[in-house]
Amino acid sequence: MVKTSNERPQRESMDRRAAVVRLVATRRDGLIVTGLGSPSYDVYAAGDDDRNYYLWGAMGGAALVGLGLALAQPDRRVMVITGDGEQLMAMGSLATIAVAAPLGLDLFILDNEHYGETGMQISHTKRGVDLAAVAAASGFASTAVFQTLTELETFLASDGACAQAGPRLYVLKIATDSPPRALPPRDAVHIKNRFRANLGFSPN
Repeated sequence: MVKTSNERPQRESMDRRAAVVRLVATRRDGLIVTGLGSPSYDVYAAGDDDRNYYLWGAMGGAALVGLGLALAQPDRRVMVITGDGEQLMAMGSLATIAVAAPLGLDLFILDNEHYGETGMQISHTKRGVDLAAVAAASGFASTAVFQTLTELETFLASDGACAQAGPRLYVLKIATDSPPRALPPRDAVHIKNRFRANLGFSPN
């Protein structure tokens, strides 16, 4: 008997750290929310900043934290940088974000098609789930999938991520390697307080 599989064939991919460096370089005065695990390490490795809100837990929460910020800070761009596994745990958030229609919200999904924080099991995106297509069907203003760093750089150089009102979702197909961990602060109160201070609020 011949076994069948719905796994997608091998594909081109980009270096995750290099891709995140490019994303962070476009932030201007933007706020960044990171999904737990590798996206937080990647953003921290690109340069710590008081405008970074690192999530150490709450798997599936990054997109909705970004939504709340985008609604509360409508004049600021909010970038959520998270992984495919984290976003797959919050598929309903895409519908909620689309209905809320925050103009300045960008979701960047680092998609290595594996659950990197739990042992590199194959994720649903490896089996054909298309997060960009789900976002588009939900009503996002702009979606795209980037396979190579050259494609991403061309898009960012054209200011494509800010060319129209949000919400926007972009999937970056990254390699499955695991670069050395660069650990941001683990103190959640510290992260919250410095983030609030950057926005002009007192700690509480």
